[in-house]
Amino acid sequence: MNAWERLAGTDQPQGAPAAYELRRAAPEGEPPPTPLVFASPHSGRLYPEDMMSAAALDAVSIRRSEDALVDDLIAAAPEFGASVITANYARAYIDLNREPFELDPNMFVDELPEFARARTARVAAGLGAIARVVSEGQEIYRRKLTFAEARARIESAHRPYHRALEGLLAEALAAHGVAILIDWHSMPAAAAKAGGRDRPCDIVLGDRFGAACAGVLPARVERELEACGYRVARNTPYAGGYTTEHYGRPARRTHALQIEINRALYLNEATLAPTSGFSGLKAHVEQLTRALAAADWSALKGA
Repeated sequence: MNAWERLAGTDQPQGAPAAYELRRAAPEGEPPPTPLVFASPHSGRLYPEDMMSAAALDAVSIRRSEDALVDDLIAAAPEFGASVITANYARAYIDLNREPFELDPNMFVDELPEFARARTARVAAGLGAIARVVSEGQEIYRRKLTFAEARARIESAHRPYHRALEGLLAEALAAHGVAILIDWHSMPAAAAKAGGRDRPCDIVLGDRFGAACAGVLPARVERELEACGYRVARNTPYAGGYTTEHYGRPARRTHALQIEINRALYLNEATLAPTSGFSGLKAHVEQLTRALAAADWSALKGA
């Protein structure tokens, strides 16, 4: 029995905000024009009252964990043939790039079920499916949570998002014989230093060290980005999270690649306002999308 099968009554609560926004590249019921699916799991801006009433920090402080404006950077992708799914709920509320029950037992007042007692490096760092800290290491909560609260977040946000993402990939695979997932993220400027040698990298491509996709995909993305003048690194400091690992199955003709963008390229990290670099970066993301949509990916069917 998997984690989802342990849940009962997983319908979206009546009146609750939608877990995600989905924009198809073709009308529903018609095959997608390309095998491309873009996702942004960390750009959500909703901070529900059930979270904030338990929080020790205000929303402005917690928002620094967001991949702010990444959903806006990829907003035009459907015009070029890529379907897009973006999270509505904030990453700090429920992290969609984690296993659903990747939880820290120390955050909860009651004992967690054995399947939810995660012992991963991400949980140890305070960044499980429900984060304990924001990016600066500040504790988010003033009290311990209950497993019922965690379960509600998983049911209302994590499960619907991934169900929809699975559907988009299935549609792409059925229409094209291959599905390509690009999982879009942004990274703090301080983290970008780890991906460079003599200077910080601009973009990190994560393919789980080759396990999540055929090499032709990151190679093509890297070539297009370098032609735009960006300094690109592979797998350091980010090799891809749950989404890349879970969906990247080259043997099943589903390929996943994570793209991390240095926030210094487009964002004031203190205010989360776009800088003058935003429009140029957005244009380059659209240029990359157009190139990927026009590419011949038939070789991936046998990868």
